[in-house]
Amino acid sequence: MAVKGNSGQIRIISGIYRGRKLPVKDVEGLRPTTDRVRETLFNWLQGHTIDARILDCFAGAGALGLEALSRHGAELVLVEKDQAVARQLIDNLARLNTQQGSVVQADVLAWLKLPPQQGFDLVFIDPPFGKGFAEPAMQLLADGGWLNTDAWIYVEVEKGLTPATPAHWRLHRELNAGQVQAMLFQYEGQE
Repeated sequence: MAVKGNSGQIRIISGIYRGRKLPVKDVEGLRPTTDRVRETLFNWLQGHTIDARILDCFAGAGALGLEALSRHGAELVLVEKDQAVARQLIDNLARLNTQQGSVVQADVLAWLKLPPQQGFDLVFIDPPFGKGFAEPAMQLLADGGWLNTDAWIYVEVEKGLTPATPAHWRLHRELNAGQVQAMLFQYEGQE
C-alpha cells in the first residue's frame, strides 16, 4: 500500500519531527502505514510514547517507529531484514539528526529468539501481508521477555486475519481500514 499522495516518502504527522518528509525505498511488499491509520493509532496511544523504549518489528519505511520517536519516545530500535531498506532507515535517522534510534538488519523472527538486553514499552508488528509472520512474532515477544509490564503492542495485518492472542495480552482497540486490520494490545505482565 503506498502512502496516499506521497509515493516514495513518509511524512511525520506530529511531535518533534512534525511535517518532515523522509524517502522510502521502492521495494516489493513494502507498504507504509497510511497517515489515517497512524493518526488513529497515535490518538489511541496518547501520552504512552513519552519516554518509551520502542521496538519496530518488520520496520520497512519506519513510519510507525519514527512517528513514536517524534512523539517524545526515549529510544527506538528498528528491525528490518532487507539491506537496502535498513540502509534507508539509517539514512533517515541521520536526516532527523537523532541519536535515539538504531537499526538492526536481521530477520525479525530469528532476532526475537535472542535474549533481550532490555524490555520495551511500545512494540509495532506490521509484517508483509500474506507471509504468516504476525502470529509467530507475537508469540516470540510474549515468551521471550521483550515486553515491560503494561507495554503496548500494535499489530497490523491483512483484513480478515485474526492471529492468536498470547496470554496476558488484552485487546484495547481495533480498526479496519481498507485492506488493513489493526489491533492495539496491552501486556498485563505475568502473574
